[in-house]
Amino acid sequence: MRLLIKNIGQLIGIEEKGTWKSSFPKGKEMAGLGVIKDAWLAVEDGRIADFGSMTSFPGVTDWAGLELVDAENCVVLPTWADSHTHIVYAGNRQDEYVDRIKGLSYEEIASKGGGIINSAMKLRDTSEEDLWAQAQKRVEEVIKLGTGALEIKSGYGLDLDSELKILRVVKKLKETNDIPIKATLLAAHAVPPEFKGNADAYIEYVIEEIIPAVAEENLADYIDIFCERNYFDASHTARIMEAGAEQGLKAKIHVNQFSSIGGVQEAVSHEALSVDHLEVMEEADYASLKASEVIPVGLPACSLFLSIPYTPGRELIDLGTSFALATDYNPGSSPTGNMNLVVALACMKMKLLPEEAINAATIVGAAAMELQAELGSITVGKRANLILTKEIPNFNYLPYAFGSNLIDRVFINGKSK
Repeated sequence: MRLLIKNIGQLIGIEEKGTWKSSFPKGKEMAGLGVIKDAWLAVEDGRIADFGSMTSFPGVTDWAGLELVDAENCVVLPTWADSHTHIVYAGNRQDEYVDRIKGLSYEEIASKGGGIINSAMKLRDTSEEDLWAQAQKRVEEVIKLGTGALEIKSGYGLDLDSELKILRVVKKLKETNDIPIKATLLAAHAVPPEFKGNADAYIEYVIEEIIPAVAEENLADYIDIFCERNYFDASHTARIMEAGAEQGLKAKIHVNQFSSIGGVQEAVSHEALSVDHLEVMEEADYASLKASEVIPVGLPACSLFLSIPYTPGRELIDLGTSFALATDYNPGSSPTGNMNLVVALACMKMKLLPEEAINAATIVGAAAMELQAELGSITVGKRANLILTKEIPNFNYLPYAFGSNLIDRVFINGKSK
């Protein structure tokens, strides 16, 4: 399969030297978005083969098997890399949405048996095949919205059999889709009814029963825990990360969504890959992240849906950290996989520049899944996972026209989806 896109209005996300195959932008570097106007890009065997300005376009000598795309007045960029989703779940939680409209908070709904526990009870009664069919539709939807790499968490099972069921579904999604998918074990998402009032005993169960079983089947790439008041504390978080590390699972953890209780510090000391949410930040949290290589991940669609504060992306970037954006696609607090909306929200609500938001949703999102060597920038040798927009003035229009569908085509490994 060969592809040539020519007359590109703006080719963005360029990283010619290949530095971002092993690293990724941080701090002031986040505002650096390589751009070539009036550009071309060639794809061979699913990989970016070459690119440049049309003024130096070498021409075509071999037309055999070549798909030619004219992208005049359009933008071409890397596909979005969504590093935080809960896309494998059963049914929906639309009734809870109405409860929130009536005034109940997320935490109040959870205290009544809603929230994560609600989803867990539905999932336990859903067959693996049905669960895969529901999730597959969501994966196909987000690919059409421009996502070219995904992380998917478990966490709606909360017992051994159900957590294994979710991760087996994720394994099948990996096998049936052309995009990279990373699996994260999030058994410590909430305390299930069987262990009500005894988080310590449930954490022991996760460590002794669930983590070894998942590792034996090689079903997870990462480990996660919901470090939050009324869920799991910092000591639980440390134990889960240590148990995961014993099985070769790096940590990507939920912290500081509603409160700051020491999770950031534990993540840093245990060299987690990322800390996700961070809507509530204290000075000690900023200081810990500034001194670390841990990637902060903002989830603005969740903030929009729950009417809670937004992750202070502007402050974190100004502090010198890297910063990623993700959807948090889940049935209760962020029922969307639309990374285009996430990028727009980051600009509007976190005060990120469009360049910063695009980098956060591409190369840094890829790094938050350890995929920066494979995708996330326009670099020779990387996967040709690309977004071709409709005719727009320039890349600033992507977050500006936040309610419009600006995607014309999505290419995965150089093939139009």
